Amino acid sequence: MHHVDAGVLNIAYYEAGPASGPVVMLMHGFPYDIHSFVDVAPDLAAQGCRVIVPYLRGYGLTRFRDKSTPRPGEQAAVGADMMALMDALGIQRAVFAGYDWGGRAASIGAALWPERCIGLVCSNGYMIQDIANAMVPARPEREVPLWYQYYFQLERGRAGLAANRRGIARLLWSQWSPGWQFDNSCFERSAIAFDNPDYVDVVIHSYRHRFGVAEGDPQYAELQRRLAALPVIEVPTIVLDGGDDGVTAATDGVATAAKYSARRAYRVIPHAGHNLPQEAPEAFAAAVMELIRA
Repeated sequence: MHHVDAGVLNIAYYEAGPASGPVVMLMHGFPYDIHSFVDVAPDLAAQGCRVIVPYLRGYGLTRFRDKSTPRPGEQAAVGADMMALMDALGIQRAVFAGYDWGGRAASIGAALWPERCIGLVCSNGYMIQDIANAMVPARPEREVPLWYQYYFQLERGRAGLAANRRGIARLLWSQWSPGWQFDNSCFERSAIAFDNPDYVDVVIHSYRHRFGVAEGDPQYAELQRRLAALPVIEVPTIVLDGGDDGVTAATDGVATAAKYSARRAYRVIPHAGHNLPQEAPEAFAAAVMELIRA
């Protein structure tokens, strides 16, 4: 692992591939870690890419530099972290690629800093949160998979996450990727990341902020104001949905098409669940390379 001071964090990250190659930022989600890209990263490195895979705030060996810094998990903070890492490493432009929280960070980077983004690969469509409309209910069958988000609104949920980090994550992995036959060693390799001392605070704030019931960190207020406008993404984008995603069902992409002004491709990956880069690494890596070679 490498470490670098970047903004409010000391970010732990994995790096592979030639230093002179086109850069790819691979951003993981909740409740996963950098091992989501255990097959994608070496594939891209072998094709000449410089691959950067950071632990997000609250995960793995990434730490806040100052004990007095708040521990927000709001979308603006996660997006700002990725850009701070690029600045710290002297990276001017990269492909932004991720899923879940990482897909949101990548989408925010593409939307707010398009001059820094070669292209975007993300899952589940337009990922920037519409917090102003967060209380509009979905159809009942769409509400059921979001049980963990509602659980985390309660102090009981905070206590539950603190006491059962691995149990909650394992349950979500199974529900979100019903066809993925991960074993104990695969799970434990990632679950170590949840032992980060800031994991609970960051996760809880993330899910409370997205429902508008927790205040944001003032240092991200301007970014969040810009995100509240739901900005159009102006870079080439490939959206990948898992055909068997158990939390965010695959769509035809039509509903969010207007949020992309450049070339956009939308693809459903059969039999893949929510952790798409680990379940379908060839498809994910191929999408990244398609943007690089365009």
